[in-house]
Amino acid sequence: MHLTRRAFALSSAALAASPAMAANARKPIVIAHRGASGERPEHTLMAYRLAIEEGADFIEPDLVVTKDGHLVVRHENEIAGTTDVADRPEFAGRKSIKTIDGERVEGWFTEDFMLSELKTLRARERLPQLRPASAKFDGREAIATFQEVVDLARAESGRTGRVIGLYPEMKHPAYFASIGLPIEGRLAQALKDNGLDSAQAAVFVQCFEPQPLKTFKTLSKARRVQLVGADRPDMVSAEGLKHIAEYADGVGPDWSLVIPTKDGALGAPTALVAQARALGLEVHPWTVRAENRFLPADLRNGEDPAAHGDAGAVLKALYAAGVTGVFSDFPALAVQARG
Repeated sequence: MHLTRRAFALSSAALAASPAMAANARKPIVIAHRGASGERPEHTLMAYRLAIEEGADFIEPDLVVTKDGHLVVRHENEIAGTTDVADRPEFAGRKSIKTIDGERVEGWFTEDFMLSELKTLRARERLPQLRPASAKFDGREAIATFQEVVDLARAESGRTGRVIGLYPEMKHPAYFASIGLPIEGRLAQALKDNGLDSAQAAVFVQCFEPQPLKTFKTLSKARRVQLVGADRPDMVSAEGLKHIAEYADGVGPDWSLVIPTKDGALGAPTALVAQARALGLEVHPWTVRAENRFLPADLRNGEDPAAHGDAGAVLKALYAAGVTGVFSDFPALAVQARG
């Protein structure tokens, strides 16, 4: 079965309006953070395919821009940590130092490469010490474009018979705008070109910066989510959430802002979910990872940072708190914990 672009959007709307979907409306969505990035190099098509096989409802591509204006999928515009660019002598002269969002960053940057050049690079595991099994897949795939991820979601929706949603993040939009490569309009146009410019489409657009989301609201009908780091609890105060509700459809907090930890153990839920839901906001916390390094002490399994602890406990606590979705590097765990 093949879905056209229009059919992909319409199937999402029809499914959302169906009695079956209404019955499942209270079930939180599972968002594959950069794909099944705990098991395959992040943001590769193989990572997204595995996430879909594991039952993810949405796949998340982080978006950055090339020199010739294409949207490509990388966690950062600096790509030395996720590709073999540092090993490519023909690109040695592209290494540079830039200030991005106030931080000094040295490396190779997508905005200094044409898409055709980026396509010659090969993807690598970003955390090989923690994820050696994933690192075994290094070099197998190229950097994906956003359109390739859209096409994958459409094809897998047809293959599986369920809508696979898209959850793109605009990365460093203020920086890209400052160098003449704004993301907002490019993403809005891509969604329109694919029949996804709709509040009913299976799409959420996310960003840490508020202003780009406000700008995006004027360009597209797609739903928007304000991301919030653990260092910004003021943004998810009662007043902060009211402000977010003026321009966004949801909030994506660090999961510790929903379930704080104390003395190495999970604590009681904060008021965040109840306050956000009262304003009609979706609540999609990020990012639940299985490795000991990312878990509170009481949930770790031994002393090895790479060993897997009890991530299921975090997931179950988030679901019990009433979140409407959750990001995870291990979608299968999130699906299993959801039940």
